[in-house]
Amino acid sequence: MIGLIQRVSRADVQVDGNTTGEIGPGLLLLLGVERDDDKDKLERLAHKVLNYRVFEDEQGKMNLSLLQTGGELLVVSQFTLAADTKKGMRPSFSGAGAPDLAKQLYLDFVEHCKAKGVKVATGEFAADMKVSLTNDGPVTFQLQV
Repeated sequence: MIGLIQRVSRADVQVDGNTTGEIGPGLLLLLGVERDDDKDKLERLAHKVLNYRVFEDEQGKMNLSLLQTGGELLVVSQFTLAADTKKGMRPSFSGAGAPDLAKQLYLDFVEHCKAKGVKVATGEFAADMKVSLTNDGPVTFQLQV
């Protein structure tokens, strides 16, 4: 599993002109599922996303996590994160998880984070989405498990 997190002051996602999810301060997570991903990897990535220290403490240092700050989480499925871009001028998606696997792990990821007490908003799996955000920092990290 691959997660691209961005610390945001706000973010939203729209499908067909309708907002499907929006958050205030927190993290936007673009979530990519790879072919060999499973529940164990899901739990490890969720732990990392929720506990990764990217928010500033009183001294201005990135020492606080999403759980510690009470921030919100917007999860958007992003299969292109699993692209192999090493050769040629066109990405290969042979390493991406099959749609059924990816959708189930995406939904399970969202439920896992909600169970940890985080306010979670989402996009719509496999839809053409328009994501809007105000990156705070900017702060962006790629997380892999």
